Amino acid sequence: MVSLTPLTFLIVCPLLFLAGFVDSIAGGGGLISLPAYLLAGLPMHSAIATNKLSSACGTLLATGRFIRRGLVSLRLSIPSIICAFIGSAIGARLSLLVSERVLKYMLFIILPIAAFFVLNRHTFQNDSGDDTLRLDRRTYLTAAISAFLIGGYDGFYGPGTGTFLLIAFTVFARLSVSRANAQAKVVNGTTNVTSLCIFLLEGQAVIPLGLAAAVANMAGNYLGAGLVMKQGSRIVRPVILVVLLLLLVRILTE
Repeated sequence: MVSLTPLTFLIVCPLLFLAGFVDSIAGGGGLISLPAYLLAGLPMHSAIATNKLSSACGTLLATGRFIRRGLVSLRLSIPSIICAFIGSAIGARLSLLVSERVLKYMLFIILPIAAFFVLNRHTFQNDSGDDTLRLDRRTYLTAAISAFLIGGYDGFYGPGTGTFLLIAFTVFARLSVSRANAQAKVVNGTTNVTSLCIFLLEGQAVIPLGLAAAVANMAGNYLGAGLVMKQGSRIVRPVILVVLLLLLVRILTE
């Protein structure tokens, strides 16, 4: 059982607000949110599980917005959701089988890789401006495989999932950035909810902290989305690097 103190909320909620703010500007909020729970002293499995709780709220909210805008393809979403469900369930189960210590030190490999792709936004900025949806066998196959593999990663860890999905849907499935972002949110919402349910069944999520963090995260998203910041993405790199450095220091000093 994780012991919650006012300090726990004082560490997590401002960082989750910042994660939402950064995510709304240029993505990469997951690189701040998971370390936030670890910096607050949560065990690794509890940190991953609670991060799923706070992330799921924001992702489902964004998914609803894309659905209302008509950017989500039901035909493409159904096979993607099925594959994402299976992948994230497997990933979450594998995560629970791995020891806390091993998971923590795997961060040294996983987070820098995720940060590289998130911070190199030009990787998928090849949009032609054509928002026409063209579905063929390659599109369905790529979307299904990506949902399964990246869904497995999200169930296991999570940071960078949205960016990985966006790359897969734009570069390999050949969707426009707007439609790829919409489909990515559908898949990410599925993986968050699926893995969260598994972690909840195992009693890993810290629900009061996760709900408070979710409110802070959505507030950050709302504020960031409402600001006109032509150079806003410039703050993303230093913020993410500082948070990752703090996490590294904490792990090494334990």
